[in-house]
Amino acid sequence: MSIDIAKYPTLALAETPEELRLLPKYTLPKLCDELRQFLLNSVSRSSGHFASGLGTVELTVALHYVYKTPFDNLVWDVGHQAYPHKILTGRRDHINTIRQKNGLHPFPWRDESEYDTLCVGHSSTSISAGLGMAIAAKHEDKGRKTVCVIGDGAITAGMAFEAMNHAGDIDPDMLVILNDNEMSISENVGALNNHLAHLLSGKLYTTLREGGKKVFSNLPPIKELLKKTEEHLKGMVVPGTLFEELGFNYIGPVDGHDVLALTQTLKNMRELKGPQFLHIMTKKGRGYAPAEKDPIGWHAVPKFDPATGSLPKSSDTRPTFSKIFGDWLCEEAAHDKKLMAITPAMREGSGMVRFSREYPEQYFDVAIAEQHSVTFAAGLAIGGYKPIVAIYSTFLQRAYDQVIHDVAIQNLPVLFAIDRGGIVGADGQTHQGAFDLSFLRCIPNMVIMAPSDENECRQMLHTGHHYQNGPAAVRYPRGTGTGAELQPLEELPIGKGIVRRQGERIAILNFGTLLPDALQSAEALNATVVDMRFIKPLDNQLVLEIAASHDMLVTLEENAIMGGAGSGINELLMQTGQPVPVLNLGLPDHFIPQGTQEEIRADLGLDATGIQHAIEKYLAK
Repeated sequence: MSIDIAKYPTLALAETPEELRLLPKYTLPKLCDELRQFLLNSVSRSSGHFASGLGTVELTVALHYVYKTPFDNLVWDVGHQAYPHKILTGRRDHINTIRQKNGLHPFPWRDESEYDTLCVGHSSTSISAGLGMAIAAKHEDKGRKTVCVIGDGAITAGMAFEAMNHAGDIDPDMLVILNDNEMSISENVGALNNHLAHLLSGKLYTTLREGGKKVFSNLPPIKELLKKTEEHLKGMVVPGTLFEELGFNYIGPVDGHDVLALTQTLKNMRELKGPQFLHIMTKKGRGYAPAEKDPIGWHAVPKFDPATGSLPKSSDTRPTFSKIFGDWLCEEAAHDKKLMAITPAMREGSGMVRFSREYPEQYFDVAIAEQHSVTFAAGLAIGGYKPIVAIYSTFLQRAYDQVIHDVAIQNLPVLFAIDRGGIVGADGQTHQGAFDLSFLRCIPNMVIMAPSDENECRQMLHTGHHYQNGPAAVRYPRGTGTGAELQPLEELPIGKGIVRRQGERIAILNFGTLLPDALQSAEALNATVVDMRFIKPLDNQLVLEIAASHDMLVTLEENAIMGGAGSGINELLMQTGQPVPVLNLGLPDHFIPQGTQEEIRADLGLDATGIQHAIEKYLAK
């Protein structure tokens, strides 16, 4: 699948930033129009992140036009908005492969391009990394500039403010651009702000500002008057005082869709010394009406027909695990006013939209603040409530100390509903839920469950919610269930597994939703299959009984083998002196790239065929 570049004559002249910088400035609006249309046609054919990129077209063009990339450092936060950047940096002809196996990486990726200065995927890392690059550039002393682009969601995270606080203290030459797409700008306000941006970033204002500071530095009353006058001038239209207090020179807000004005502002700012902060206003989904109207729904999209303006409905009628969780929340909250559900800015992804509407007093979106979400839950538990932290496996990594220090040490009854456990797929290395069983299993007081289907998931969530002797975690994958019938809720016995198939010689101990593949491979091998249910505490009695009656054990999990559930089985057998050999199947010791979940599982030997082959190979030794 390729797009005829001849339909985009200006874009055809700008395959790289070096070529882009040769274009006359007056052609940039035309380039932006073509780039936006190219992005629409490309993503609609291949799927991918969509609305964010539409909103950053002008910013991307202006940045590469003004800055000498890749010599200058351009750092994107998260990377959802970086598709235009990839198109303009030599990857235009491969953009249709993005998020696919062996295709372009979904986010900026250092191994992929010299224009990608930082591997990203998680939010709020850009300013910290950019600050490090700016200090390195200062010592290098070659005139290298550093720009960080961060969104209005990512900048709310504590890490971003930690970095800005540090930057304000050590005074590096760097630019932070806040891409604010929360609201649109009216024409009058936009024009006024653009005029002010030119004024505040221009040489005359900068000279007066810096000169005034030097001249009046020993006259506090006059200096304070100058500062108040400056704040009054900017305060008419900008909310910049906070960033000024952190030590940044704040400029904006400006219209992020006026590429000519934006280019001039960036050109002025490139020459400024010290930490600079440019606040631009953009519209997520810009240029495609359906995405402008519903930017959340069009954030990441499957293949679609741009002419219809609607996304295709999934033909799979089975509920996703996220929906199972959201529906269970509502069912449980109907008769439990002490249930409190918390999400760090993942309401839609975690399946909590319905709950947030039906039980707003019991719902908390704490923004991109994973650390805070866990300690906030600890406080609720201390206050006698029953908090549930709904969080993706990959993002729970960011709150590890809080899980240990603020929850587990105090043995508080906090339930962690861990979504996207295991292989996530198209988002690649930064988003695979590969490590949660390993890093949770070693924490004292923690109960850890992994359901094999959607009904088991409901029962485990119910069990964890009513378990008041300490923290509990239920870990479930991205995607749909198996079609299992949903049973009335009842608490499961803690630390007890169940035999799903009785066989001979070989026993597969399954942890999680690979159970159907385990059962299928067991049919060919006449193996016993145990659904372990609990990673911690293990069903020691059942494991030892199975070990005593079989010649070989196989542990199966969609988690890193190192330190995972299988390691728990190994430790138990070593401690009890059981001589039975064990084959541990799971995720290998490397970061797993993008692909569909099915492709990745097949590549890793975690589908039914791969499991059978691995066991047969082990037996043949």
